[in-house]
Amino acid sequence: MGSSHSTYCTIFKQHFDPSKFVQALLPFESSLEFSYLLLHLINPYMMLTTSVIGSYAIPSWLISSIEAMKRGEYGPLDIQETLDDAVDMALRDQEEAGIDIVSDGEMRRFGFFTAGFYERLDGLRALEPLRKLGPGGHDQRERYEAMEPFSAPNGLGLVDEFLYSSTRTDRPLKVTCPGPYTLAGRIQTGGIYADRMAVSARFSEIINAELKAVVEAGATFIQLDEPSAAVHKDAPGKHVELFNQCVKGVEADIGLHLCFGNYIGRPVAHRTYAPLFPRILDIEAGEIHLEFANREMAELELAGEIAATGRKVAAGIIDVKNYFIETPEIVADRIRQVLQHVPAEQLVLAPDCGFSETARWAARAKMHALVEGTRMVRSELGV
Repeated sequence: MGSSHSTYCTIFKQHFDPSKFVQALLPFESSLEFSYLLLHLINPYMMLTTSVIGSYAIPSWLISSIEAMKRGEYGPLDIQETLDDAVDMALRDQEEAGIDIVSDGEMRRFGFFTAGFYERLDGLRALEPLRKLGPGGHDQRERYEAMEPFSAPNGLGLVDEFLYSSTRTDRPLKVTCPGPYTLAGRIQTGGIYADRMAVSARFSEIINAELKAVVEAGATFIQLDEPSAAVHKDAPGKHVELFNQCVKGVEADIGLHLCFGNYIGRPVAHRTYAPLFPRILDIEAGEIHLEFANREMAELELAGEIAATGRKVAAGIIDVKNYFIETPEIVADRIRQVLQHVPAEQLVLAPDCGFSETARWAARAKMHALVEGTRMVRSELGV
């Protein structure tokens, strides 16, 4: 099972003041008091850590720029400058809010969630959407047919994303990647690949190579986003096998994000994780994220089952599907509910899902509420 040790040590180092540490030790003599003091000094940055899922809100100027890129109005350097600026904006918003573990906002990935990855694959043919008119839904999204065994000769782009974003922040940086079963969902089966699991198996090989490459580039924390495993809950054992294949030999802290979909801010599943348990606990990951806020904090007992294995629990306590802006008091109350099942030192506080389907003003306000609510509970705990 992966460990989050290096990530949380980074947070500690950012805030550690050696002179204050030495001064604080002077009144203490016994080893018991010394050990307790160490915990007290470290815990503010090791307990109740705040994080994001990955994607960030897309500002209006970036939407306009992407349309101009599609029309051929931008050259390569124009595109690079625009996307660099977008990453900087996402990181700045997270840092200003006080988020502990940040992401690059997935600002270089065009389209919803997985859409941009298929353009990096050879061997696929684009198909028309099943529906083009009417209210937004998954049947209006991209589709592909495999004309031959597909490949990613130039990778999935995670390395370049990391190489830039890692120079733009001194906070722990999360690298995110869609899971194999989720990526497989947009590729039609029955030809080269008999079924979705066969497509997923191929993606697991590509993802494994990509994760090893991004670790070699310096990444220390990787999160696989596999909402489709929570949507299609009939074979959790197969999802575990796919996940473990993706992270096999990947020397980094590993996390898993499970949600019920967020395209145009809507879920696509019966929103319960229970059928995945206990089999999902066989994954090789040190942190598992579940969404709770938009489900009125249901199934918190499952967070307890995760914590009982020694893993960290990343709890979704900000509802990204709702334009109601949580107050810090509401956030604090949700944290207290989770703490009834998860020890503080194993708890990470996060939104339910990414912010890509949320307006920037709301995403910023929700992140600030997340941090302020967390600070309230830290204060109550004396850390």
